[in-house]
Amino acid sequence: MAKPPLPVEELERVYGPTLNYTPPGGWTQSAHHAADRLVKTHCCFCGQQCGIQLRVRENEVVGFEPWDEFPFNRGMLCPKGVKRYLQGSHPDRLLDPLVRTETGFRRASWDEALEATSSGLRQIQEKYGRDSVAVLGGASLISEKSYLLGKFARLALGTRHIDYNGRLCMVSAGTAYKLALGVDRNPNPWADIPEAQVVIVAGSNVAECFPITTDYLWRMRDNGGKLIVVDPRRTPITRNADLYLPVKPGMDTALFSGILHVILREELEKREFIQNHTTGFEAVAEYVKEWDPRRTAEMTGVPPESIEKAARWFGGAERAMALHARGVEHHSHGVENVLSIINLCLATGNIGRPGAGPNMITGQGNGQGGREHGQKCDQLPGQRHIDDPAAREYVAKVWGVEPDSLPRSGYSAVEILEAIHRGEIKGLLSICFNPLVSLPDAGYIREALNKLEFFCNIDFFLSETAHHADVVLAGSLQEEEEGIVCSGEGRVIKINKAIDPPGNARGDSRIIVDLAERLGKGEYFRFASTRDIFEELRVASKGGTADYSGITWERLEKEMGLYWPVPAEGHPGTPRFFEGGHFKHPDGKAHFLVADVKPGGDPLDESFPVHLTTGRVVSQFLSGTQTRRIGPLVDQIPEPFVEIHPELAARHSIANGDAVKVITRRAEVTLPAMVVRTIRPDTVFIPYHWPGAKSANRLTHRTLDPRSKIPEFKSSACRIERAGAAPGPNGKPAGQLKVLGAR
Repeated sequence: MAKPPLPVEELERVYGPTLNYTPPGGWTQSAHHAADRLVKTHCCFCGQQCGIQLRVRENEVVGFEPWDEFPFNRGMLCPKGVKRYLQGSHPDRLLDPLVRTETGFRRASWDEALEATSSGLRQIQEKYGRDSVAVLGGASLISEKSYLLGKFARLALGTRHIDYNGRLCMVSAGTAYKLALGVDRNPNPWADIPEAQVVIVAGSNVAECFPITTDYLWRMRDNGGKLIVVDPRRTPITRNADLYLPVKPGMDTALFSGILHVILREELEKREFIQNHTTGFEAVAEYVKEWDPRRTAEMTGVPPESIEKAARWFGGAERAMALHARGVEHHSHGVENVLSIINLCLATGNIGRPGAGPNMITGQGNGQGGREHGQKCDQLPGQRHIDDPAAREYVAKVWGVEPDSLPRSGYSAVEILEAIHRGEIKGLLSICFNPLVSLPDAGYIREALNKLEFFCNIDFFLSETAHHADVVLAGSLQEEEEGIVCSGEGRVIKINKAIDPPGNARGDSRIIVDLAERLGKGEYFRFASTRDIFEELRVASKGGTADYSGITWERLEKEMGLYWPVPAEGHPGTPRFFEGGHFKHPDGKAHFLVADVKPGGDPLDESFPVHLTTGRVVSQFLSGTQTRRIGPLVDQIPEPFVEIHPELAARHSIANGDAVKVITRRAEVTLPAMVVRTIRPDTVFIPYHWPGAKSANRLTHRTLDPRSKIPEFKSSACRIERAGAAPGPNGKPAGQLKVLGAR
């Protein structure tokens, strides 16, 4: 039965006086709070995880102070970090569980809501089988919660279908790094960036998405280094770039193959390193022979002379780095794109040294830690593979079950929604994930959600996805539970609890433990605190690739983080991988792999002749569930827009501010035009943080990378049409074309 969204008036009716709530022993709330405490913790948004001090009064975060001593950001914060504290007191905050009625939602007691959830999931599994229920997690959860969720899916539900929204972020990069280098983690700490002589930034709008990283790049340039930017858009960081390569969307593998062609042609490769520390080089060298600068230029739109200059700079440097993000990875061939970057670094010996190496820029708050301890569909704690017999045996022993009782690999995030759509999966438990905004082909996702026989959502705001739930459990913000995350550079850091969940809301961890108890599996979830979960995580990860066994909360506080692996309490951590040319494959070598240039899943044609790409803006984050509720951030960029080059705009008689209809094979969206010279003439760009009629992901498609299962957000075929004149003074149309410069 289709589930109508909760109307605004129903929200207002639901939230009257909050119920009094006193938790039983174990998951205790603080007895009182002194005024104006400062709590050292970290930002809840991107994978940089900047240090911040939250100012707390009573049980409310009322402000912040810089944390100058934390080494990554040294007190600096981006606009989102500065305003993050405002979300907790927003009137939309969920204060009680909600259950659906015929007319909307009503408040419920925890006993009623938990019983409805456990019985709903149990009845579906009894009728259709264990795998008829799926779990979706989030890459912003503390690692204790992501570990707990993976264990919950495998033991409390017994389903093989659990995945997380990091599937939309880092998985192509992680897959490529494991294939080539044997481990899914950045080789370098960010402190290495200023040591580089050349840095390529590929597919990353660093200045808007990861502003603190720009400080490392400016220090690199102050030291005499060169910055090369690869992107279809001339993003703000290119203002200070030494070389800009305006690649066509989807043509990154071709570009890096062309750069490697020039390096090999001019004998800039490091033959001794290749011979002693790698395999597979000859096959890659043979493949890139065909990618001379002229052919590469025709395919990518990057001038041949720019390709040659980039190759000479990178190949001629003693220390060169490549930083890449979603613009490279959000493709149906995202793994190939990343492998082509790794090949470039291996061929030039740029790895395992300060200022040398490929590195992925992590998008979500715990994007690295969230894919290490079991909430991925193919994963057990410690970055172990769930289908590895030795991994299953070890983790099963830690959990006190038989290895054969553990489920095998399941569906990835998009595949779970597709299985719901075709009726294979009937029930869903979701936390910290808003697929109706963040997954591609949003109309299809909405249809899938409406086909669920039972859906429970755990969150702290009523997201667009939660509107389709049968039960909504009021959960916790990052600062309302204590635990750990792992930043994009591989540094495990401590999240300190600042306040208790307000009203009748509960910590997410306790909610999951309570559900396990009601499902009859409480004996495996005897946790009285997140610290108990962490101590089990340490044991479960021991001996794995991501070994946390030597990490303690006390060490993290004292040492301001530790880089995993940390296999013993006296171990100093591992800030830099592959020093001395020792890689994580059984043969000890890095593996060159041919990165084949492949077409995307939504090709251009006469009806859809323009590339559509999507991304972030500085004041918003992911699906916008949090940032669209922070007033000062909304004021910066209140609505989405369509970036269009003046040449493309002129062909369609579009002026700046005009309403523009963007049409793909799936849907159409009408947004105001932003006419800029900072984008390719064959490409338009829309930020994706908004829902409903403004959602960019109504337009994108569900083509997946076959190895990483990541969707192709960055390249869709579209056409554009002028839909109306820009409003002028007094609401009248304004007809003059105004071209904006670089933003």
